[in-house]
Amino acid sequence: MRVMDILDFVRYLSALLLVLGLIGVAGLAARRFGLPGLTKSSATRRLRIVETLMISPRQRFVIVRRDDVEHLVMIGPEGASLIEPSITPPAPPSATAAAGSSL
Repeated sequence: MRVMDILDFVRYLSALLLVLGLIGVAGLAARRFGLPGLTKSSATRRLRIVETLMISPRQRFVIVRRDDVEHLVMIGPEGASLIEPSITPPAPPSATAAAGSSL
């Protein structure tokens, strides 16, 4: 091999690594800051995970909230099972109750 061939190979390889690095940075930035129009705002989202509890390394309980109703789901290697549907979420503690308990 000639020295020129080695330099061309190194130049092509470094250009490839630079392009892949820029794509990775753009992907991380898009995930971190979100892209306008691709994600819904938190006010319009109807579905979210409230809490997760690991039972074993392969099984977990998940409380999923849809609109104003919560569902308890068990997720394992064999799939997901609905344990308890239509749970009413607990009322948030009021400001007066929190102030009274801190005295």
